[in-house]
This record gives sequence, structure tokens and C-alpha cells, in this order.
Amino acid sequence: MSIGQRFTKVFGVQLPIIQAPMAGSSDAELAVAVSEAGGLGSLPCAMLSPDQVRASFHSIRQRTTRPINLNFFCHRSPSPDIVRERQWREHLAPYYAEFGIATSSAASTSNRMPFDEEMCDALVALQPVVVSFHFGLPPKTLLARVRATGARIMSSATTVEEARWLESAGCDAVIAQGIEAGGHRAMFLAADAASQVGTLALVPQVVDAVKIPVIATGGIGDARGIVAAFALGASAVQIGTAYLRCPESRASALHRKALEAAREDQTVVTNVITGRPARGIVNRVIREVGPISKMVPDFPRAAEALTPLRSHAENNGSGDFSPLWSGQAAAMCREIPAGTLTKMLAEESVRLMKQLADL
Repeated sequence: MSIGQRFTKVFGVQLPIIQAPMAGSSDAELAVAVSEAGGLGSLPCAMLSPDQVRASFHSIRQRTTRPINLNFFCHRSPSPDIVRERQWREHLAPYYAEFGIATSSAASTSNRMPFDEEMCDALVALQPVVVSFHFGLPPKTLLARVRATGARIMSSATTVEEARWLESAGCDAVIAQGIEAGGHRAMFLAADAASQVGTLALVPQVVDAVKIPVIATGGIGDARGIVAAFALGASAVQIGTAYLRCPESRASALHRKALEAAREDQTVVTNVITGRPARGIVNRVIREVGPISKMVPDFPRAAEALTPLRSHAENNGSGDFSPLWSGQAAAMCREIPAGTLTKMLAEESVRLMKQLADL
């Protein structure tokens, strides 16, 4: 592509297209396919142990030498709140009774872990080219160790204030996440999900506020969105939902079916799945308990009480209690290989830019 060179030169890729790291819905297969096509593939590590990260990264390196982005969560693990968690289980008790499940069967641990010393040790040994974070950045001592590897560092911002903070902390690029984006809101200074900004308004304001490259994400599903992002001043785009129906995606059959049928008005930002605001396709638990509830335990402990309900529903062919993460452009998803999609998005964007130049 003739634009986006500021990003491609710094990050060592051919195309200014990043595959969003979607924990639970993508892994090494999708990352390799996108990177081999010239984009920047991403490996979501928030739900992996250090050993699993090592194994996945070595698997990737057996299939591609191109840059890969390793992504981590930076939330603070909450202290157990016995009263609040009991109240949450009691609130969900009618569903347990409906399915004949004992409330005591709720999980007591979460598999969404923040970036810590042990994970940092693994990362330093792996020497990845790109590292990204969600929910801010890790503690300064850990961030310094990551930076010492020579890796390019990115994180996501949902406001101009967050973008400035990330730049001041030494990020090489900032991902401006519009409210249209699927999955968890990256907010770490902002607290009100209802005041979050759309991509069209957020990206140019972030571009004006920082000097580092800005990556646009949220509701970008085809060449029109990519070209619009560049017109707003972005140096690259990050795309997630559009990759979920690719064969390399780890999205479940239930998730894929929901994406196939989704309309533009069928996603909402909800906190009832994990305890943090995240955009997903409306299902039973979101509709009946949320979309926003003040009762939910802190992230990620809200998911623990939902786990038995999710398992029961999925075993019976239902996604009523599943995290069906999706952005607002789900209807634009194409069921084609990820590499083909990446190249197609780039080629279609170039053609569109030429058409617009001739107007």
C-alpha cells in the first residue's frame, strides 16, 4: 500500500494492517496467516500460561520469520469480595435452578491473567519484535525489561487523555479504539463506558494530540473503513471481527453462527460477561441481566459464576451465556482464509484510494 509507510517501516511489516489479538478466539494459526500475507499477526496471551506462550511462539517461529505481536492484559487482579461474589451467584441462581446445576459448581479462579514477572521472564527469553498491552501498561519495572529487548511497544487508548499517557510512558504507537470495536474496552483512565467515543471522532483527535503513529480500530471491516482511517490521520488499522469467520480463527461454531446472522444493531457494550465493559452480540444473559449491571464482581471474576451456565448452554447448542464478542461491522465478515482477506483488504484499499483521487 502506498500509505501507512510510517507504521510499516517502524514495525517491519509490508502492510499497515494489524490482526487484533482476540483472546479465546484467535491463536497462532491466525497470527501466522496474517503475518505471512504481509500484515502484523497477533498472538493473544492473556488466557495463556507462560509455558503456553512459549509453545505458541515456538510454533509460530517454525512457520514464519515475520514480525508477530504478543499481546497481554494489564489489569489489576482484584481481591476476593466474598459478599459481592455471593450476591452475584444469588442473582444468577434462577438460571442454575433452570438447568439443574448447583451454585457451588461455579469456578473459583479466572484464566485471564495480568502481565507479571513470570510472564515477563518468558517474553524476555522469546525476544518478540512487537509487544502490545490492553488496559494500560504494566508496572514500570516490567515495561523497562520489555523495552530492553528492543521490541516495539503498543497499547490501546479510548480517549485522548489515555493516548497522551501512553505516549509519555514511551509507547512506539497507540491504538485508538473507537466504541464500535468488539471485545473489551481498553479503558484504563476513563471509567464511564457510556461516554466512550466513536472511531470517526476519536482517531483525528488522538492524531492531533500525539506524535507517535496512531492505529485506528473499531468498526473497520472493509476497504472503505481502512481508507477512511487513513484520511483521519491513522498510520495503520487494527481489524478483529472481520477475521473471526476465517478458517484459521478459533471462534466456536456457535460464535460463527451468531456472527453470520448479526446485524449492525445487535451488539452492545456489556459488563455482565467478565466484569469489564466489552462489546458483544446480545444473548440471553446480556438481555436479561444487563447489558450493564452494578452487581457484577470486578473483572475478571464475574465470569466465574457464568462458567457452569455457559458450559451447560453450549453443550446444548446455545450461546445464551457465551462471550460472543463482536464489533459493529460483523455483517461485513467474509468467510475466506485470513491471508486472502489481508491481501484483499490491502488491494481493495489501494483501488479505492485511486478512485477517490480521480474524483
